[in-house]
Amino acid sequence: MNMIEIWNSNYRSKEYIYGKEPNVFFCKSIDKYKLSGKALFPADGEGRNSVYAALRGFNVSAFDISNEGRKKALALAQESRCIIDYRVGSLNEVDYGNSKFDVIVLIFAHFTPELLFEYHSRFVDMLNPNGYVILEGFSKANLEYRLKNPSIGGPPVAEMLFSPDIIANSFEGLEVVELEELKVTLNEGIKHIGEGVVVRYIGRKK
Repeated sequence: MNMIEIWNSNYRSKEYIYGKEPNVFFCKSIDKYKLSGKALFPADGEGRNSVYAALRGFNVSAFDISNEGRKKALALAQESRCIIDYRVGSLNEVDYGNSKFDVIVLIFAHFTPELLFEYHSRFVDMLNPNGYVILEGFSKANLEYRLKNPSIGGPPVAEMLFSPDIIANSFEGLEVVELEELKVTLNEGIKHIGEGVVVRYIGRKK
């Protein structure tokens, strides 16, 4: 199966495989830095984070390669009585024209190596001045934890995992506000359960 088929298969279940609750680091970050305005959620999956942002008053745009993910995200938005603009496709396929965003949120958005630097560079261009990138993703060190506990999730190959240097370099031009690699205990649906290692990053466009 290709990546689209894999993610459609993952999201086809009735259960929200990463849960309906938003990512903890994302929630704390928008509060800590008092963020608002237009927010973009690439690789948004089932919509838990974009829906939360819409409920917090953000003007939300989101996209993912999975149409099944979009269906569940829109269902969650309807259930939560909020509106999100959710498109299907890769960054090269969705069209935001000259739109600029105040926040771009990348939660476990692991792109293939050939796309990572291209996408992250384009996200920098899509930010307004003083705009923020919020990112949490699995570290290369997570592979060891994944072998012990597959329920922690994350890509099974090092090439699609992060290190602090990779993330800092891929967002060249942003001021590094926060950047750390740390061990965490995740409790997100059925796919992110247990101890793992993540990279957390916040960058600001001057």
